[in-house]
Amino acid sequence: MIPTLLFVAFVAMMLVGVPIGAALGLAGAACIALANSDAQWFGLLAVPQNFYAGLGKYPLLAIPMFVLVGSIFDRSGVALRLVNFAVAIVGRGPGMLPLVAIAVAMFLGGISGSGPANAAAVGAVMIAAMSRAGYPAAFSASVVGAAAATDILIPPSVAFIVYSVLVPGASVPALFAAGMIPGVMAGLALMIPAVLLARQHKMGALEATLPRPPFWKSFRDAIWGLAAPVLILGGMRAGWFTPTEAAVVAVFYGLFVGMCVHRTIKVRDLFVILRESGELSAVILLVVSLAGIFAYSLSTLGIIDPVTRAIVNSGLGEYGILALLILLLITVGMFLDGVSIFLIFVPLLLPIVQYYKWDPVWFGVILTLKVALGQFTPPLAVNLMVSCRIAKVRMEETVQWVGWMLFSMFLVMVLVIAFPELALWLPRKLGY
Repeated sequence: MIPTLLFVAFVAMMLVGVPIGAALGLAGAACIALANSDAQWFGLLAVPQNFYAGLGKYPLLAIPMFVLVGSIFDRSGVALRLVNFAVAIVGRGPGMLPLVAIAVAMFLGGISGSGPANAAAVGAVMIAAMSRAGYPAAFSASVVGAAAATDILIPPSVAFIVYSVLVPGASVPALFAAGMIPGVMAGLALMIPAVLLARQHKMGALEATLPRPPFWKSFRDAIWGLAAPVLILGGMRAGWFTPTEAAVVAVFYGLFVGMCVHRTIKVRDLFVILRESGELSAVILLVVSLAGIFAYSLSTLGIIDPVTRAIVNSGLGEYGILALLILLLITVGMFLDGVSIFLIFVPLLLPIVQYYKWDPVWFGVILTLKVALGQFTPPLAVNLMVSCRIAKVRMEETVQWVGWMLFSMFLVMVLVIAFPELALWLPRKLGY
């Protein structure tokens, strides 16, 4: 009875508009209290204990820092310089600006771990540029929203950090390495429909008339941005700093570039940057800590073992169950953000992963690919929401374009499921 009440209370609060974090915490606390009705107040001591335990994990320190990095690079002008350099390489022509938008979003994925921040940084530059070249606003928003989803696959990634906290045996460096090849594959897969659609519908008619930036000047302007992923990822690989320390290094590097090199960030801008980053980080970490209460209630109420047995004994077989989980998570991803999906479902799915002896790093990449799909799948689609706001279009207008990009990234997920070495080869090669 109480386990049923846990999920009913959670879903009911979600339907009436209670924020996801509050719904997780309140449902979990209520069920903990009911389960300890003989010693109600004593049992409720588990609530603050698990609230703190959910938050007091060293890898989570990287989250506010990488969110801050995304905000700093958004305002530093790095995205504009990277766009000019990319255009100088590929030139002008039908479909080239969508290709550049995806390439720049992938590159910024190696700097910031936040998809919405990536969508804002790339969208602020590319949507206006694509509009001047004659691309429809809805198409531009679709390309930017989809491209920003590669951010959580290409390291550093907030999603991988959260997953590493929840799953023993999946370290942050191993997950970062595992996400690199699938992340690049996802970006390349998005480029194909973006370019083909642009050419098929004769978009960007004015693009060839716009000037092509000079190569060497664009390269000099972009070199500080190009060096950022080399510093962050190379420093971690060389053992100079941990992923958490790398986030702090990236913050100071971004401030140096923005304030001293490009001089696009003034001292008065720091308050706005810190406030925006603090608000977003607080939301993420609050959801993480409240989810700790929900996870504790799942374990103490004995929900996880019966659910695992029911799924394992369903007769679907290993790949049938994996397909069922993917279908479930794709459906859930249309309504919940990625961090919430991890926090709700990973405790439930971990026993299934262990039963079938799936590699936890590989499964983390599959789950993150699914979350990436959810970031630009309507109706929630956090990345698409940001790009649509910049483009000033309704999300419904993007459906005809974004569907092709969803299909392309879905094929990448199928390939990683069929060939696990696409995710596991690089971590093994690097010794993680």
